[in-house]
Amino acid sequence: MNASIITIGDELLIGQTIDTNSAFIAQEFNKLGIWVKRRVAVGDVAADIEAALDEESRQSQLVILTGGLGPTADDITKPLLNNYFGGKMVVDPNVALHIEYLFKKVYNRPSPIAERNRKQAEVPDVAKVLHNARGSAPGMWFEKNTGGKNVIFVSLPGVPYEMKGLLTEEVIPRLLKHFKFPFIVHRTAFTAGMGESMVAERLLDFEAALPRNISLAYLPSFGMVKLRLTGQGHKEQQLTDTINLLFGQMTALLEDIVVSKEDEPIEKVIGRLLTQQQKTVATAESCTGGNVAHWITRIPGSSDYFKGSIVAYSNHIKEQLLAVSPETLRLQGAVSSETVEAMVKGALQQLDTDYAVATSGIAGPGGGSALKPVGTIWIAAGNRDKIVTKLLQLRFDREQNIEVTTMQALLLLRRVMLGLEDNRL
Repeated sequence: MNASIITIGDELLIGQTIDTNSAFIAQEFNKLGIWVKRRVAVGDVAADIEAALDEESRQSQLVILTGGLGPTADDITKPLLNNYFGGKMVVDPNVALHIEYLFKKVYNRPSPIAERNRKQAEVPDVAKVLHNARGSAPGMWFEKNTGGKNVIFVSLPGVPYEMKGLLTEEVIPRLLKHFKFPFIVHRTAFTAGMGESMVAERLLDFEAALPRNISLAYLPSFGMVKLRLTGQGHKEQQLTDTINLLFGQMTALLEDIVVSKEDEPIEKVIGRLLTQQQKTVATAESCTGGNVAHWITRIPGSSDYFKGSIVAYSNHIKEQLLAVSPETLRLQGAVSSETVEAMVKGALQQLDTDYAVATSGIAGPGGGSALKPVGTIWIAAGNRDKIVTKLLQLRFDREQNIEVTTMQALLLLRRVMLGLEDNRL
């Protein structure tokens, strides 16, 4: 089954709100074996929404809409769908009772409910009403024969918390009850140290020999490339065995650059290594402003191996808290191999940890010079026996420079922890 997702709202088109709903829906549908063929964003314009409904119903058997179901004047989805499917608006008594319960018991508003909120109990009589346990706007399920095929249209609130509840508690159970979906199996490898084109060159013969029901996707980002094998079929165990066999062949071809054979972030890889080695880590950060520590502590249980961080943004703090010598800062500068090496030593000493990571550089947009332009960043990682430093010369904006530096610093830490000799990330 193919699906289309239509997100509704001017705020999405102008970038005021980031669309996280589509990603969640696509992820959940992928688990079922539903292929999301298209994602479309439209504004609060009736003609544009109708055109999207027409077009996506030609493309897919399932069309999901999010947004435009609130109580304000710009929430036009419900009356539009009523007209589109030829219904009439009626009050659903169950929705009315739920709204009354929410306002009196949950929201603690015993005064009369505003008329605009009461109107949320009105639904097209041609829709199956989906109970929204998390809010006042109900979901709606429509079916229509379009172009000789039956198409399901589901309208959900745009509020992510409410949308997620309706999708998992109402929509997916109904889909599973009425349809049998093919299985989709993924395996993802995480590589670093080689660009996408070079990885693809290594896998040229492997990719050409893949069965028709299995595809390979390249997902590059921040100095690494994820490789996702995807298979689709009706025999789950057979499909899983085939994917695992092919995945093993693929990773064997990339053995020197594979960081993980799971779809996981670098900070989880680091956490597992530290746990296995029963070691601890700390960070000493300048240009990343604590972002390396933030990534590490995103993993549940990181308190078992993460000691703390010193964000030494000024030279004074580098001297006072990390014991970087004034002479090193004067002769080599804060952005130098010598400084980040000293920062690692200081963090090891001050935070009493087994490993430490340090960053110092010019993230931009200002602060660069002819000798050290914006994007010049030094990173270091090590323990009391060995410290490795690396120069990054980045070309992105400030935010991306910080993100890339964080990724590269953790990749460098991994190499140090594994005792890998070369400095390639």
